[in-house]
Amino acid sequence: MTKRALITGVTGQDGMYLARLLLSKGYTVFGLVRGQNNPKIQALHDWAPEVRVITGDLQDQSSLLRALGQAQPDEVYNLGAISFVAYSWENAHLTSQVTGMGVLNLLEAIRLHAGTDIGKVRFYQASSSEMFGRVQEVPQRETTLLWPRSPYGVAKAFGHHMTINYRESYGMHASSGILFNHESPLRGPEFVTRKISSAVARIALGLQDQLVLGNLDAQRDWGFAGDYVDAMWRMVQQDTADDYVVSTNETHSVREYLEIAFEHVGITDWQRHVTQDARFLRPAEVDLLMGDATKARTTLGWEPTVGFADLVRMMVTADLSEHGLVGAR
Repeated sequence: MTKRALITGVTGQDGMYLARLLLSKGYTVFGLVRGQNNPKIQALHDWAPEVRVITGDLQDQSSLLRALGQAQPDEVYNLGAISFVAYSWENAHLTSQVTGMGVLNLLEAIRLHAGTDIGKVRFYQASSSEMFGRVQEVPQRETTLLWPRSPYGVAKAFGHHMTINYRESYGMHASSGILFNHESPLRGPEFVTRKISSAVARIALGLQDQLVLGNLDAQRDWGFAGDYVDAMWRMVQQDTADDYVVSTNETHSVREYLEIAFEHVGITDWQRHVTQDARFLRPAEVDLLMGDATKARTTLGWEPTVGFADLVRMMVTADLSEHGLVGAR
């Protein structure tokens, strides 16, 4: 029988890539969208027109129960969140309600929907490397102490532990992917990687001259979103649910990202185009994130396919094309 999957956050970067992956595997895919007039629905239809859209809200458990009843999913992937870390300081309450309590609402809805057959719905929770915050060891692995440094990280830690609790308390097949930073041309323009790739393309085309950023020395473990959704799917297929770090096992600075991005458009003296502004610094910085994905590699057979430099070039090339350069490199 054809498997059925429900994806929350389906209009986001990960949701779009996951929807395509599942469709390619023959799934019937349902996407939970908050509000019928969501402007991102058209982009989803263009990207994966076979996805069946259901209206629902992670803050409204009754709507989640209705969505589960309509989709009758074999698998639920919870990618929905307020995911821009900087915004979480501006609205910590809403971030906590959606990114944290939303996980509990969905887990409880699945438990009620499944009834005595608790194993009939498999659950994936999108946890985050931001949970590690003030890192206690390098690299970070599944057993590393969590020390989140933002309201977003705190909310993700709540959802992560709640997922473990439902697995251990009710026997739910509930797995968490502790995903390190992953990017793509679908990344929102507010995120630093897309902010850089878009600005570099515009500077190369003469459409702007300056790029304003915060901490250029922050180091992250960056991978390709298309690779990371494959890891999500692999977790859900395991006989036993568990938690997995998903990462490239490398770390790179924002400064390195800038160098490769500008080099891709033939600009070597990139410093004259970049200025720093304290407004873009975090109240509590996370200086270094680097994951150890040994468990995902050995248990899931997962490997990243896109390296850091190729990822940067992919994003710049996509933005060059978007801004109208014919024959973009």
